[in-house]
Amino acid sequence: MVDVAEKETMDDITFRSDAVLSDVHLHAPNKRHFMVRLNAVGQPVFLSQFKLLSDKNIGESGIKNERDCTKEDIGDQDKGKEELDDKGISDVAILNNKEREANFCLGMEALLDDDGDLEVVRRPRHETDTGGEDFSREKVFPIILTKGGEEVFEAEDQECMCRDIIKIEHTMATPLEDAGKQIWRGAFLLADYILYKRDTFKHCTALELGGGTGITSIIMATIAKTVYCTDVGEDLLAMCERNVTLNKYLTKSEGGEVKVKELDWLKDDFCTDPEAYYSWSEEEIANLHDHTTVILAADVFYDDDLTDAFFKTLYRITHNLKKSCTIYLSIEKRLNFTLRHMDITCEAYNHFRDTLNDLAKIRDQKMKYTVEPIKLSFHQFIIYERMEQLELWKIAAEPLT
Repeated sequence: MVDVAEKETMDDITFRSDAVLSDVHLHAPNKRHFMVRLNAVGQPVFLSQFKLLSDKNIGESGIKNERDCTKEDIGDQDKGKEELDDKGISDVAILNNKEREANFCLGMEALLDDDGDLEVVRRPRHETDTGGEDFSREKVFPIILTKGGEEVFEAEDQECMCRDIIKIEHTMATPLEDAGKQIWRGAFLLADYILYKRDTFKHCTALELGGGTGITSIIMATIAKTVYCTDVGEDLLAMCERNVTLNKYLTKSEGGEVKVKELDWLKDDFCTDPEAYYSWSEEEIANLHDHTTVILAADVFYDDDLTDAFFKTLYRITHNLKKSCTIYLSIEKRLNFTLRHMDITCEAYNHFRDTLNDLAKIRDQKMKYTVEPIKLSFHQFIIYERMEQLELWKIAAEPLT
C-alpha cells in the first residue's frame, strides 16, 4: 500500500514550466560544453570556454554583427555587375534569374525517381563515421566528473591556459530564481566596456551587485585592484568562487583580487555572521566604504520587487562611500505579449527606467545622481550577439557635502 506522503511525492510535477534559458547558451555554435558535476540542488553544472579578443585581433572596425556582415557581403558581390535600369531590374539580372530557375528545375528532376517520388541520396559511410577524426561537424561528449572536475582541464589543449580564454561554470534552463547561475548577454556587454575603458578602471576598487557566475567581476579583476563580487545563495556563491579560482591565471599578473561575498538586497545591512561562509569582516566593509569608486550590475532587472530592492541597496551603499562613485548598469529589453496590455511590452524594463528616473530626481542634500546612457559603439572583446535590445547606463553618484 502506498503511503499518502509518498503518493504526493510521486504525483509532483517535475517539469518546471517557468524555466528560463539564456541566449548565450542557446546560440553558442562550436562551443564545447562539459557537464562537470551536479550542484547542491541537483542541477547539472556545465563548463564553457569563451575567447577574449585582444585589440590586435579586433582591428580598427571591431566585430561586425550579422546584419553588418550581410550588407557588406552583398555589396561586395554586387561590385562589377551592370547598373540597374529605371525599373530597378537589369536584363542581366533577369537572365540570371531564369538560368537559376532552369537549373533548379533540372536539379529537382534529378532527385525524382521513375514514379515521380523524391529519391533521398544518403551519404555513404566512411571510416570517419566510426572513429576517424575527420569530422565535418565536431562531436561533443558531456563529461561527468565525480571529484572536483580538474581532470577536464588537463585533457584540454594548452591553449586553454592562455590569457585569451575565460572558463565559466554555469547551469542551463533554470527556474527564474536561479537565473543568476546562467550567463547573460548583459554580463558580456559590461565586460566589453570594462576592457574597452581599461584606463578608467585601472587599480580601482569595485563592487558588483548580483554577480551571478562572476564573469564580469573576473574581467574587472584583470584591471582593478579589488573586486567585491556579491550575490545571495550559498550554492550560487560557491559556483562564483569556483569560477574565480578557475581563472586565476587571468588576474595573477595584474594582481587583481576577487572577493566573493553575500549581499542580500532585501536586507538593510551586510552579512557579518561568522557562521556564514561568505560573510563580511569589519575590515572588508571598511575597505569597501573607503575605497570603492565603481559599482557594477549586469542584467539583474527582471523582477520589479528586486529592481526596487536593488536601487534601495544602491542608494544606501553610495551614501556610505567616502569617495564619488560611478555606477554601470547593463540591461536587455525582453519583449513579451501580455494579456493585461493585449500588446507586446517589456514591463520589467519600463519599471527599471521609471526607477532610474526617480533616482536622478532625488534631492536629499546629501547625494547627486547623474544618469546618462552609453552608446554601444565600442568594440567587442567577447564574441556574442550584441542586440539592439541591449543597453548600458552610467550613473555618477557625487556627495554634496
